[in-house]
Amino acid sequence: MGIRKPIMAGQFYEASPTRLEKQLHDSFVHDKGPGDLPASRGSPVIKAIISPHAGYSYSAPCAAWGYKEIAEAKLPDTFIILGVDHSGYGTTALSTDSWETPLGLMRVDNQLATAIMRKAGIPDDSSAHSTEHSIEVQLPFLQFVNKAEMEKLRFIPITISHDKDLKQLAIDIMESIMDLNRTVTFIASSDFTHYGRSYRYLPFTSEVPKRLNELDGGAIKLIKELNAEGFAKYVGDTMATICGTQTIYLLLSMLKKTKGELLQYYQSGDLSGDYKNTVGYASIVFR
Repeated sequence: MGIRKPIMAGQFYEASPTRLEKQLHDSFVHDKGPGDLPASRGSPVIKAIISPHAGYSYSAPCAAWGYKEIAEAKLPDTFIILGVDHSGYGTTALSTDSWETPLGLMRVDNQLATAIMRKAGIPDDSSAHSTEHSIEVQLPFLQFVNKAEMEKLRFIPITISHDKDLKQLAIDIMESIMDLNRTVTFIASSDFTHYGRSYRYLPFTSEVPKRLNELDGGAIKLIKELNAEGFAKYVGDTMATICGTQTIYLLLSMLKKTKGELLQYYQSGDLSGDYKNTVGYASIVFR
């Protein structure tokens, strides 16, 4: 086991600990953020959030909504972060390395990680995570909202690719959690539809903000209902460029007896004013 160094510090988020703390603070009080910092803990452990993973200048106010929910709930034993295989590595893989951010080290729950690897037959492969940002950008938020309990903070990073039966993987992960009697909060890392020539997706050219809102809204409705199969079909039918389709499908396959609540949705164009190329961001909680 080694240490996975940050690759997005100075690009997607500030590299200086002081500036990063301010950047995170500002995301909570931003006009698109929840409006204030988290209150004290008290709510039961939440089951999951879906959180964006773009550069903080665009996505952080949206992400802050989900992390406020995490901060105000009881700390689980472990956070399992489901990441996207943007780099095309092609392997669903876990990593037992500790991960470094400008705010310190994030340590893995090695006992649960080992149990999942054995049951699900997925490798401990740090190279699958070496150039992937979708998990990394969640970690400073986790550290920021749990700074008083950093020593207790444990997580498991899993990059999801096309090589696994996600229905079976959902069963294997849940059985591993139950076998060890862990309390777990899942974080599914996903941006929503990527629109524009830069993303090679132009299903419409007029009323872009409204129609993109409706397109992502159709997916979000199915997510809130835990309709994994309906969600997958919707993405297939619309060809919506939701980069975390597999992470969301896996998450929905693991959740029971809950419904999702949309906390925030906006598009990068709402901040930049440019809708020629724009990305949707959503923060969704499952309690």
